[in-house]
Amino acid sequence: MNLNLYADIANNYKSNSQKIRVLTEKWVKENIFCPNCGNFVNEYENNKPVADFFCPKCRDDFELKSKKGSMGKKIVDGAYSTMIERLQSSTNPNFFFLNYEKESLDIINFIVIPKHFFIPQIIEKRKPLSANAKRAGWVGCNILLNTIPQSGKIFYIKNKIEESKDKVIESWQKTTFLKQSRNIQSKGWLIDVMSCIDKLQKKEFLLNDLYQFEEYLKLKHPNNNNIKAKIRQQLQLLRDKNYLKFVSRGKYRLEV
Repeated sequence: MNLNLYADIANNYKSNSQKIRVLTEKWVKENIFCPNCGNFVNEYENNKPVADFFCPKCRDDFELKSKKGSMGKKIVDGAYSTMIERLQSSTNPNFFFLNYEKESLDIINFIVIPKHFFIPQIIEKRKPLSANAKRAGWVGCNILLNTIPQSGKIFYIKNKIEESKDKVIESWQKTTFLKQSRNIQSKGWLIDVMSCIDKLQKKEFLLNDLYQFEEYLKLKHPNNNNIKAKIRQQLQLLRDKNYLKFVSRGKYRLEV
């Protein structure tokens, strides 16, 4: 895989944003495969409102975002209302995210975020544009990368090191069970507990370790009055989906 964006085609454009758009789209088309089936993705010929690429076999859509410098905690996206509306839509795309070095155009990271990780909690509403702006009152949004579990950020390239195709596909398959959860609130609980497990930063953990997040989860789910029972329920679901393994009473091990 080529880990640099440069191509002569960008010399035909004067705007830096246009150059980067052309370079990143060309690079994805030539290098990136579908994380579900392994087929190379195709670029939409026309400017489709919700996606840039698609898999000709799986028919999954992918939207591409890029950023220079570090990945950061947020990805700037489009209109907030449009994003919220499409979260439960079958047309909601998966997200490709590429970050690169400004001078060398070397690719630092390239990840895919499966659409089944997209819930309202990871979308941040930006301030409306000022009255003097061309689109006065328009409200955009950010995708909060730091709220997505590590298993929802699948690396093709990490810190300039390429992951194997088999590893990418394997990582993708381990969280497809989230597709089965049509209820946004139920999915939100699963993702919140997965994020709490990430915060422990250890492969094996105790039930009591997760109970430390009781107040945090209560703030996120104020209508639930039995947080500990809900945590146990989510661990059971994650165990049934082979995301976790039950080691012994009150002890679990991550399988991802």
